Amino acid sequence: MSSITVEPCTFALFGALGDLALRKLFPALYQLDRAGLLHDDTRILALAREPGDARTHLAHIDSQLRQYVGDKEIEDAALNRFVARLSYLHVDFLKAEDYLALAEQAGTAQRLIAYFATPAAVYGAICENLSKVGLTDNARVVLEKPIGSDLESSRKVNDAVAQFFPETRIYRIDHYLGKDTVQNLIALRFANSLFETQWNQRYISHVEITVAEKVGIEGRWGYFDKAGQLRDMIQNHLLQLLCLIAMDPPADLSADSIRDEKVKVLKALAPITAEGLTTQVVRGQYIAGYSEGQSVPGYLEEENSNTQSDTETFVALRADIRNWRWAGVPFYLRTGKRMPQKLSQIVIHFKEPSHYIFAPEQRLQIGNKLIIRLQPDEGISLRVMTKDQGLDKGMQLRSGPLQLNFSDTYRSSRVPDAYERLLLEVMRGNQNLFVRKDEIEAAWTWCDQLIAGWKKSGDAPKPYAAGSWGPMSSIALITRDGRSWYGDI
Repeated sequence: MSSITVEPCTFALFGALGDLALRKLFPALYQLDRAGLLHDDTRILALAREPGDARTHLAHIDSQLRQYVGDKEIEDAALNRFVARLSYLHVDFLKAEDYLALAEQAGTAQRLIAYFATPAAVYGAICENLSKVGLTDNARVVLEKPIGSDLESSRKVNDAVAQFFPETRIYRIDHYLGKDTVQNLIALRFANSLFETQWNQRYISHVEITVAEKVGIEGRWGYFDKAGQLRDMIQNHLLQLLCLIAMDPPADLSADSIRDEKVKVLKALAPITAEGLTTQVVRGQYIAGYSEGQSVPGYLEEENSNTQSDTETFVALRADIRNWRWAGVPFYLRTGKRMPQKLSQIVIHFKEPSHYIFAPEQRLQIGNKLIIRLQPDEGISLRVMTKDQGLDKGMQLRSGPLQLNFSDTYRSSRVPDAYERLLLEVMRGNQNLFVRKDEIEAAWTWCDQLIAGWKKSGDAPKPYAAGSWGPMSSIALITRDGRSWYGDI
């Protein structure tokens, strides 16, 4: 059993029959229970709009749980204990009278945690109805992204929630922040003088952040076509990663100290001008191509598509941070759908030695790189230059890794899913892996200027074949600066 102390709670999951809940949240809660991290008295209320027999819905949750967890990690005793915690309630989230049954089930004996796996448009109504039945006192609320579609709409959502919950009890989810490797950025940077003393413009040439998805829109046309890749990925995931890489050392590990430093980074991002939209930013939209040897349709050919859509499925851009630490160091961000592989990684490129003493033809090899992989295999690799082995090699250089692969290094324990850690931290009342309101607003402020610039210019996204690394202009974006995307093949 774990030594971590977690208080008992009533975990109310709104949208319990949706894809996110079935695919991620119930499996995460089961794994916490399996690891002994749920209090014996913790209960889980599955809330959804679907009427019908509760036993039927609970049986569906059970079958989906088995599917997404997998046979190897299903333990009968743990599963039986977990299922015994579950109750199903039919609730129309917009009807206040439906919350009376929830209030009766939840009671006031232990803390309520309300998780909103629903569209953000109903966050305010759910909070108001919880308040009407006396369930907001001392409760915590968890908000899923996206929170709004721009600065104005995000403020409306956040303000609606803030009428009933103080900031100290609001937990905004970005599941990337729950990944072990992302949290290791804090330890890697601030616990190792090897890196922290060189984590600035004097020693770092440039930084890449790539989040590539092999899949298309997976039936999410209605949502995705209104959002696009910038809103869906860059405004939250990629900018959060950028903040953790670029922030100054926080005063301590408290939630507000860390989030204060992240906000400073977002506010220091240089605006991208109208001229910069043509040289610093590339929008793309995938057309028909091949994925894993199979023919796949283009974005405009997907089921229920709008054939006139100009929504981007790919974005590459250069971001610059206006402060002493990062002056002159470009951050290249790239994300897209229908890429050749599923890949999330950060590459820190260190500058070359100022005095070069080896054979001139080897100079192109020079350059240490710190590679931080978030998926598919979490790990950290530092590429260093060493002498090649062999009597006939002389001083021939080779680039090789000093590598930490989490799945190899920690064979005795499974690497927890990001949602497991995030749900545990909500129960513990720790906010340092969650996003504060001013972070959301600063990120939207920067992204809104790009959206406005695209709208004003009227330029359509550039086509790229499914299964490729995006439009050719995204390669030109980085080669224009004398660099290339790491690892593209």
